[in-house]
Amino acid sequence: MHSSTPEYQIRAPRPAETRLVDQLVNAAFADSGSTVTNLVQQMRSLWRTDRGFELIASTSEGEVLGHIGFSRGYLDAPERLHHVLVLSPLAVQPSSQGRGIGSTLVRTGLQEATERGFDLVFLEGEPGFYPRLGFVPGGAAGFRKPSVRIPDAAFMVRHLTPVAESLSGTLIYPEIFWETDTVGLRDA
Repeated sequence: MHSSTPEYQIRAPRPAETRLVDQLVNAAFADSGSTVTNLVQQMRSLWRTDRGFELIASTSEGEVLGHIGFSRGYLDAPERLHHVLVLSPLAVQPSSQGRGIGSTLVRTGLQEATERGFDLVFLEGEPGFYPRLGFVPGGAAGFRKPSVRIPDAAFMVRHLTPVAESLSGTLIYPEIFWETDTVGLRDA
């Protein structure tokens, strides 16, 4: 599913746009930009093998305004492992922030996640931003975070299906998060 507005469209990035996405992520994350850019570069191997996906917001002139990634992780639930998605990272060009690009990327990504059959999307992120997009605190919803380095307020989940409401367990991040040591980067 792809959406568009007069200013930009949401779509999968083209291989030739890799460098533009990397530049955007680096700029959006300021001090930790190179670390998060490295994470995105490593995640592309997951996204290319359908263990998640990425989307960009781009103008008709080819400018990349935003990027979002969703990678497949696991929920270690009492009865069995469930495939879930982890939203990370979300990046918007600093000069384009505050225009709804990040929210549109998240909404479009959640719609695609639902279409792909996922029940849950987890993230560690800004508690002031994600609740307006339907995310709730993960701990209060019956889930355990994958690391003690993630502040409780930053650990959030979005239920995509009615089945999701009955699930509980521990989130297991994709291995790339551990290899790149990008777990728990956010302050409380």
